[in-house]
Amino acid sequence: MRNFLSLFTLLLALTIHAQPGTGMFGSEPLVNLENFDKQRVHWGYFLGFNSYDFKFDYIENEPDVLVETTIGFNVGLVGNLRLHEYVDLRFEPGLYYTQRNLIFPGFDNVLDARRDVKSTYIHFPLLLKFSSLRTGNLRPYLVGGMSTTLNLSSNSKTPDDNSQQRFRVKPWTSNYEIGFGIDLYFEYFKFSPSIRGVFGTGDELIRDNDPNSPWTSNIEKLSTRAVLINFTFH
Repeated sequence: MRNFLSLFTLLLALTIHAQPGTGMFGSEPLVNLENFDKQRVHWGYFLGFNSYDFKFDYIENEPDVLVETTIGFNVGLVGNLRLHEYVDLRFEPGLYYTQRNLIFPGFDNVLDARRDVKSTYIHFPLLLKFSSLRTGNLRPYLVGGMSTTLNLSSNSKTPDDNSQQRFRVKPWTSNYEIGFGIDLYFEYFKFSPSIRGVFGTGDELIRDNDPNSPWTSNIEKLSTRAVLINFTFH
C-alpha cells in the first residue's frame, strides 16, 4: 500500500511539473477545455496498475496465512453522467489481471504450503464523483460507490481442492470503493490520475471437501482488499 501511494504521488508530481507555467499554474493561466465538464454525458478509457490482497478472519487464534502481493494491470472504459455541477455518476467496467501468492502455516514442504492464486477479474463499479471547484486547469475530486466483480479464474466449478493443489473462491463478489484523484485539463483532452481502495463485503472462500482441511478449516471469512491506480483519458 505504501509503495502504491508513493508511486501515485511521484507520477502525479511529474505530470503536474511537466506543464508549462502559463498553461497550468501561471498568474493568468490559459484555461483548457473550459466547457468540457458541462457535457451531460462523456466517455473515456483508463489504464492502470493494481495490488490485490486477501483479508482473513479466523475461527481460532493460529498462525496467519501469509499473502505475497504483486503488481497487476488494469484496462477499461469510463462512462460519465453529469448530475450536478459538482457531482457525477460514473460506470467504469474494466479487466483486471493480478496474482496473490498464499503461504499456509503448518506444512513442511513448499508444494503443500504455497498456492499461487492468479486472477482475471471483470470489474463493474458504479461510483459517485464529488468534484471541487475548478482552479485553472486543476480539479481534485473524491470518488466512492459499490462494485460487483466476476472472477474468471475462480476454480469454482472444479471438484479438486487444496489437496490437489487447487485453491477455490466464489466467482462473484461485491465490494465498496473509495478514493481520490485529480482532473488535469490539457489542450485536447482531460487526464485524470486516481487511486482507489476496494473492500470486499462477503466471504469469497470455497472450502475444501474435507471439513478438517488444514488449508481452509480455520478460515471464517476471506475477502478481497485491493489498491487501484488508474490513469483516465477523456
